Amino acid sequence: MNDAPENTLLGHLEALRGVVLRCLAVTALLFPVGYVVSPLIITGLVRWCLPPALGGLHFFSPLEAFVVQLKLALLLALAAAYPWNLVQLWRFLVPALHEHERRFLRRWVAAASLLFFAGVIFSALLVLPLLMQFSIQFADEQLRPMLGLAQFLSLAGWMSLGFGVMFQTPVLTAAAVQLGLISCADLRRQRPMVMTVILIVAAILTPPDVVSQLLLAIPTWLLFELGLFWASRQESRIPSATVVSEDADGCS
Repeated sequence: MNDAPENTLLGHLEALRGVVLRCLAVTALLFPVGYVVSPLIITGLVRWCLPPALGGLHFFSPLEAFVVQLKLALLLALAAAYPWNLVQLWRFLVPALHEHERRFLRRWVAAASLLFFAGVIFSALLVLPLLMQFSIQFADEQLRPMLGLAQFLSLAGWMSLGFGVMFQTPVLTAAAVQLGLISCADLRRQRPMVMTVILIVAAILTPPDVVSQLLLAIPTWLLFELGLFWASRQESRIPSATVVSEDADGCS
């Protein structure tokens, strides 16, 4: 065959296998570090988020604390290895991309990554303490709170994931406009539908209470407006032929 080995399907699969192995190796090396750090993370979250009336967390099975610490260690290892893993994946994809595609992905991947971690930090530092303060208001002499370690960290994890995902709204909005999938004028006209979708997704990603849903939906709506403003500036640089709607006056 005239094709070089690296240009064949087997060559690409072998290169992908190398990327996956390198990513797994670095994550595995960081796992012990995550295991050592995880008790500090748990202690910090408890001190920051839990009202004194709760009196700390509890575990209800002999291995619950150990299993929770293992899960948290894995998440910390994945988060710490993320830059390395992203670089490895980028190097694998770059040869197949054109220069404008590289610029596009470099910009949006960087923005999406920063927004995701911003959502996680926002959830852990602001939303989770407010949610704990709200829950403690239902306690009385007959109804005493006893929060388990696994339940608390599961709540923190789902809240962080939900906020990280919903914080992608500006990136998705601006990228859709830049790719010519929709115009800013159409997005402005569809504001009620967008708000409805945000409320539905917030209800799916958060616990079944109105407070956490609103704490996710309101920032997401503000981020949508930020993405719309960002998209309007992007749309003004796109040739009119690539814009879906001809009514671009609404994006000025």
